[in-house]
Amino acid sequence: MTILQVENITKSYGKELVLNNISFNIPYPKIVALVGPNGSGKTSLLNIITNLLKPDSGNIQILGRPNTDPNIFYETSFMQDNSVLYEYLTGYDHLQFIADVQNLSKEQILKTSQMVGNDGYLHKKVKNYSLGMKQHLLLAMAILNKPKLLILDEPLNGLDPTSAIRVRELIIQLHKEGTTILISSHNLGEIDRITSNIIFIKNGQIIEEDLAEFEQVTYYLSVSNQQHAIKILKEQQIPVILENDRLKIWIDEKSLQTVISVLLNQGISIKDIEKKITGSEERYQQIFGKKDEEDESFEI
Repeated sequence: MTILQVENITKSYGKELVLNNISFNIPYPKIVALVGPNGSGKTSLLNIITNLLKPDSGNIQILGRPNTDPNIFYETSFMQDNSVLYEYLTGYDHLQFIADVQNLSKEQILKTSQMVGNDGYLHKKVKNYSLGMKQHLLLAMAILNKPKLLILDEPLNGLDPTSAIRVRELIIQLHKEGTTILISSHNLGEIDRITSNIIFIKNGQIIEEDLAEFEQVTYYLSVSNQQHAIKILKEQQIPVILENDRLKIWIDEKSLQTVISVLLNQGISIKDIEKKITGSEERYQQIFGKKDEEDESFEI
């Protein structure tokens, strides 16, 4: 059964064509990112998928049923922005409402809050929440019913680095447990960390790609004797530079083991290794131009 089927979706606002006969499908559980400049129709598409906005034409199927069937939202969730929150209610009130509608237990509320990390302030009113706290609540609301399809609109917005890492790990965990995730985020670096499946929207149409062919793996090494290490690696024909007091190396994972062995054999200790995958930003620039070109803002 196909998780999400988008067929020939067209949407206009007056004379402006925002979505032009868009079609794509997600046939099995995976993480897919939606990318496009502001005004590209990304938000309109998410709202159409979740039946919050009617298309001019086209159809949406979720889990084999029309998205107009209200019962599918027992198995589907949409994390919107914080405008859907009520400031005079507590975080717990929001989760309790969803639990009552979907017949979920109080234990599920507590378990979900602990998973997201907002259990410590769950009984505070939302008007006292920071932006990051609101994001945690929105995420908890979205995953409370353990959805098969989870749609996330800017889930990392307003999060500090520690919280962003936690949310990223949670997204990956949910996917491993079988959840399909459609995510929008302006953070291209974070997208690279969780998926290579990206749908770009340009001029109302989509370019659907697997970015594996654009991925570049970089390793950052903190070592005891930087200059000696650089000399040794260059002798081994390994591309390396010194960046922010760390060695920056462009190699694959298999070659990394060779690098580690060579350095250790030369008496150089390795204090830390960081792996970084890039790809989405490079492809974004190929499709849309540089992010700052013509002062154009963008979002995923």
